[in-house]
Amino acid sequence: MYSNLKNIVEPERLFFDEPMSRHTTFAIGGPADVLVNPQSIEEIKSILSFCTRENLPCMVFGMGSNLLVRDKGIRGVAIKIGDCLTAVDIKGNDIMAQAGISLSRLAGLAAGHSLSGLEFAEGIPGSLGGAVAMNAGAYGGEMKDVLVSCTALDERGQNLIFNQEEMNLGYRSSIFQQFSVVIIEAHLRLVKGEKEEILARMAALAGQRQSKQPLDMPSAGSTFRRPEGFYVGPLIEQLGLKGYAIGGAQVSVKHAGFVVNRGGATADDVLSLIAYIQDQARTRLGVELRPEIKVVGEE
Repeated sequence: MYSNLKNIVEPERLFFDEPMSRHTTFAIGGPADVLVNPQSIEEIKSILSFCTRENLPCMVFGMGSNLLVRDKGIRGVAIKIGDCLTAVDIKGNDIMAQAGISLSRLAGLAAGHSLSGLEFAEGIPGSLGGAVAMNAGAYGGEMKDVLVSCTALDERGQNLIFNQEEMNLGYRSSIFQQFSVVIIEAHLRLVKGEKEEILARMAALAGQRQSKQPLDMPSAGSTFRRPEGFYVGPLIEQLGLKGYAIGGAQVSVKHAGFVVNRGGATADDVLSLIAYIQDQARTRLGVELRPEIKVVGEE
C-alpha cells in the first residue's frame, strides 16, 4: 500500500521505518511507517488525498521542534514540510510566506527589509506553520500580533483560508489545535522600522536566550504553558525539581521550565517526568501545569 506513494513522490524522498528521533529537536521518537519529504504544495495535496482514499493515518509536521514522538513511533504516513515550502514574498509591509520556513529565518528576512514586529521570533526553532498553529510567542510578542490570514489544506487537499478572527488565536492556542488541517502559507503584516534598531533588538534577545536557556541540549522548548499568576521555571525550582531526572530525561539545570534529553532519553522517560512534575505542582501548590509539547505516536 505504501509503495503506491512512489507514484506521487520520487522514491528517494520516501523513508520507510524512519526513526523520528532524526527529525525532532528532542532527538527522541520511534519509527514512522513511512516519512515523506514533499517538494511542493501539489505533492502535499496528492499525498493527503492518497491517505484519505486508502484510509491511512497521516501526520504533518514542520521542523519537529515542539514535538514528542512516542517510542513505538507513528503508524501511517508522516509528512515533513520543514524541508520544503520555504518561499517568501515581501511587498511593502506585507509578507506572504510558506509554512515550512523557519520562524527565525523569517524574522531575519523581515529585519533585512527594515520590517519590525517579528523580533521576538529570533531564535525560536520551529517552522512558520507550527508557530501559527500554536500562536508562538516570546518576550512580549506573539504571532497574533502580526498574522493577517493563513491558507491551509483539509484532509482531501482542498484549500481553506482563515482570517485572524477565524483562527481564534489565544495563549499558545488556535483553532488548528481543534481539528486537522495542514497550514501551507501565512500572510503577515509588519511595520517599518530602522534596520539597525531591529537587528540590535534581535541580538539582545539572542543573548538572553543563550544565557538563560539550555540551547546546547536536545529539548522541545518550554515544556509547560504558563499558568495564571506563575512563571513555570521558578515554580518548578520552588518544588526542588531543578535537575531532577527520570532515565535520560531531566529538568534542565539551566532553566527549570525545560525538560531536556541528557542522553538516551525515551519518550516514556519524558512523559513520566512531565507527569511527576504535574503531580508535585498539583498536590503541593494547587497548580495545574498543562504541557505545551505536542505528543504523538503509538502508545
